[in-house]
Amino acid sequence: MAVKVYGAEMSTATVRVLMCLEEMGAEYELVPIDFSTGEHKSPPHLARNPFGQVPAFEDGDLMLFESRAISRYVLRKYKSSGPDLLRDGNLEESAMVDVWLEVEAQQYEKAISAIYIETVIKPVFFGGVPDEKVVAESVEKLGKVLDVYEARLSESKYLAGDFLSFADLSHIPYTHHIVASPHASLFESRPHVKAWWESLASRPAYKKFEALKRFGVCSALERCSWNKTFTFFPFKLECRKTMFADGVHKQLCLLLLLRRHGLR
Repeated sequence: MAVKVYGAEMSTATVRVLMCLEEMGAEYELVPIDFSTGEHKSPPHLARNPFGQVPAFEDGDLMLFESRAISRYVLRKYKSSGPDLLRDGNLEESAMVDVWLEVEAQQYEKAISAIYIETVIKPVFFGGVPDEKVVAESVEKLGKVLDVYEARLSESKYLAGDFLSFADLSHIPYTHHIVASPHASLFESRPHVKAWWESLASRPAYKKFEALKRFGVCSALERCSWNKTFTFFPFKLECRKTMFADGVHKQLCLLLLLRRHGLR
């Protein structure tokens, strides 16, 4: 019986879990959660995730939430059918995987989300003015994080060592969008970071997600009632791929707005 993932394709956290399932060649069902109707706060979904967020994960009688915890479960459950991405059999290697997963969650993601909230969400959806101090501080913070990455990746091909791990894959959902934005130079200017990302982007699971457009909001919007409400945003649904003057995809704006309202 296939496991179920309750979430949304525009959610970076949901993509994290789906990416792991694809890497392991696992059979799964994505059950869409409609945020426009408040489904994520409904009693049935709160029974799956008490914080009213996505993803939630069902495997028989087992229900899990929090994307990194779900991903670890997936990688252990299907270990025999895919790559060893947790290195549980080696104490030192598994410890390094844990270290870099913490860095991704506590340093990397926080810096990136602050930049996008200020430069995309505020002006586009709320008519506000970006707090340039916050932007500058966050860009500086992300740059310093990537400096650490550059140093680390000059010593090993991947973050935890000379082996691909979940610590690397967990970066994909956000990085996919950032390398296509005006902030791409943060990655391109660091040769080892650039090579690391290119290696991740060459993974079959990544290419499959790109082909299915699972990194963006397009396919999800076509299946849910956002079609009816999307015209209240500053651009029309049929123009969702049009670029802003600064090069940011409009679909990224919706992704981050939804993330701010529970897509974690």
